[in-house]
Amino acid sequence: MTDRIPLRRALISVSDKAGLVDFARALHARGVDLLSTGGTAHALRQAALPVRDVADLTGFPEMMDGRVKTLHPRVHGGLLALRDNAEHRAAMDEHGIEDIDLLVVNLYPFEATVARGAPYGDCVENIDIGGPAMIRAAAKNHGFVATLVDVDDYGALLAELDANAGATTLAFRQRMAQAAYARTAAYDAAVSTWMAGAIGQDTPRRRAFAGTLAQPLRYGENPHQQAAFYTDGSGRPGVATARQGQGKALSYNNINDTDAAFELVAEFDPAAGPAVAIIKHANPCGVARADTLEAAYRRAFDCDRTSAFGGIIALNQPLDAATARAITEIFTEVVIAPDACDEARAIFADKKNLRLLTTGGLPDPGAPGLTFRQVAGGFLVQTRDNGRVTAADLRVVTRRQPDARELDDLMFAWTVAKHVKSNAIVYARDRATVGIGAGQMSRVDSTRIGRRKSEDMAQALGLPAPLTEGAAVASDAFFPFADGIEALAEAGARAVIQPGGSMRDDEVIAAADRLGLAMVFTGQRHFRH
Repeated sequence: MTDRIPLRRALISVSDKAGLVDFARALHARGVDLLSTGGTAHALRQAALPVRDVADLTGFPEMMDGRVKTLHPRVHGGLLALRDNAEHRAAMDEHGIEDIDLLVVNLYPFEATVARGAPYGDCVENIDIGGPAMIRAAAKNHGFVATLVDVDDYGALLAELDANAGATTLAFRQRMAQAAYARTAAYDAAVSTWMAGAIGQDTPRRRAFAGTLAQPLRYGENPHQQAAFYTDGSGRPGVATARQGQGKALSYNNINDTDAAFELVAEFDPAAGPAVAIIKHANPCGVARADTLEAAYRRAFDCDRTSAFGGIIALNQPLDAATARAITEIFTEVVIAPDACDEARAIFADKKNLRLLTTGGLPDPGAPGLTFRQVAGGFLVQTRDNGRVTAADLRVVTRRQPDARELDDLMFAWTVAKHVKSNAIVYARDRATVGIGAGQMSRVDSTRIGRRKSEDMAQALGLPAPLTEGAAVASDAFFPFADGIEALAEAGARAVIQPGGSMRDDEVIAAADRLGLAMVFTGQRHFRH
């Protein structure tokens, strides 16, 4: 392969015309001949730039509403020909095929069309055919042809030409080829994923996932691991869409924990009042609702003040000054919220190690979507856990009915338990967590851990008794034995919400009746591994 290839002729055909005119003008100034199609050619002519239509090159007009315009030997021959191959050169001369040294293509906006909820036919029409074919051809022939698929690379190409007397180097063309193949792979993944959903294929034979680099990370979960953060283009509000107002770059663990916090707090409709979640290692150490954000934060903080240190805080409403002041009383890694007022931003400005992320909205907890996890030799795919229950879905299975306050706390605890690693136990009183047991192999151990944390906080706050006394409790999955119910009663709990479905449900219900607990079944579980 030749290292430096002079750039003499470029084919430009772009849907996204951002920066197009300035880029094309810079190429023209460097003596590059411009070939183009349809709307791109029109935009260049409007800017008084000399451009030749691809139709003039091929001898065929664009036809079938633009579906057929670049699928021609004079285009693909110009992209694929090996310039140092005598037979290829002879074929080019015989058939009037001209060298194309640069291909600039960004594809029909298929992903954006799907994202705006366009009907099936519109999505199909926005599947690009000629673009990916040209990209793959040019990228394959990167020994001689440079391929640009991202507007962000326009400047890099111009800098490359300036540094190499109007030529591109092999190393540059290789980098652009890799980016080109990644783009077509991502594009095809988007199309296949959309079509599977559109035609009701829950388990298609092949699955493809793709992302766009948002930022390289210093390391992964641990310093010896390499990592990067990619966005999936869905536009789902969260870390991927957030604007960072201050602080150093997010780490792998920051991103993971912040996502967990924001997904949890989004379960609580901001129209129904403020809610705050404090997360550590992807588990909540405190969640609360209240009349104000500040009150919700303080109540969440009082669930486990020790674990909250250095944690992640998520709000379901814009950050206000009073809440910002309260948060700065201890060290916090990240605060994420839909927005923040100017005064709150100013308060945080003095905290150089605190990151503030604003997202412009909350993710819809009920929205469909897929999650995936790698295992040795493959990966698991499932729909997002968007299951929710209402009070009308509950089935009271004990003699004692939960009263109105208990029922409200049961629903609150159940919502939180969905976001706690299994085995999960959540104690709640007055719309605030008062004890959380997470990630234990035994459900009884999670029950005891939640109680112990509540006892520790009662002592720290000078309370006469732990707040688990009189609490409502949620369990993410059924109690296999009565010992879990007995442990809850020992902690002072008065009401329990759980999925039900154990072979020993009768024993568990009998234990609850014997201990005077109210218990309801949801018929739905929330394992989170």
